[in-house]
Amino acid sequence: MKASIDRSGCIGCGVCPSVCPEVFQMADDGLAQVIVDEVPSGAEGTAEEARDSCPVSVINLNS
Repeated sequence: MKASIDRSGCIGCGVCPSVCPEVFQMADDGLAQVIVDEVPSGAEGTAEEARDSCPVSVINLNS
């Protein structure tokens, strides 16, 4: 599974790294970014939770 973020729509709320720090972090510009090429197998559930919790729905997960 791969994660991506449409950073142009990100509002920098910080929900995704707080829910799934194995996949997301806040960048120096204040927006979220993906930090791994593939979502680790143990983090798939929290990555989905981060996607579902995003208030602006900019997180995509593709298998």
